[in-house]
Amino acid sequence: MRFAVLGDSIAYGQGAARPADTVGARLRRDLAAHGIPTELHVLAVPGATSAGLAAQVDRALAEPPQVALIIIGANDLTRFVPPEQAAAQLADAVRRLRDASAEVVVAPAPDLSVVPWVPVQMRAVVRAGSELLHAAQTRVALTAGARVADVGMTSATGFTHDQGLFSADRFHPSSAGYAVIATALAPTVRAAATAARQATG
Repeated sequence: MRFAVLGDSIAYGQGAARPADTVGARLRRDLAAHGIPTELHVLAVPGATSAGLAAQVDRALAEPPQVALIIIGANDLTRFVPPEQAAAQLADAVRRLRDASAEVVVAPAPDLSVVPWVPVQMRAVVRAGSELLHAAQTRVALTAGARVADVGMTSATGFTHDQGLFSADRFHPSSAGYAVIATALAPTVRAAATAARQATG
């Protein structure tokens, strides 16, 4: 089963100590452990915003995946992309993948207020902005037929209390941080892969 991972640096795995520690690699192992072997294709691009998803989907559809994971939103937040604009670009990516019969999982924007270099006095504002984008992405992803893995906000507490979950740049996750993210994503990705397997007989 082809498993495509699209999105930004978190989807790519920037900050992980080893390729085996990235989200995609961890999820591939989880699927294999549950009897669903996959061929992993990481199409994510560090620094990508939602506008970059169109080109990534183009590449994915050259050999359409049965399962696709999209992790996007952090760079839209740091570059002040309007939430509705970013959400519309995500919705288009989901629709194209669904039209190709892929099961799609979306991990919306993370809560950037937990990032260490965000000043304390700015955290409420950053959290509010993160929540706006997160909500817009969730709404359009569900409407377009994706499953939503709500790890951006629910995993935030762990990152707040354990600085070891961040890599040396204090922005991207460390290998330990990717373990937290992959664990949160795994049930939804597993459900999508199971549905894809059933659909193909």
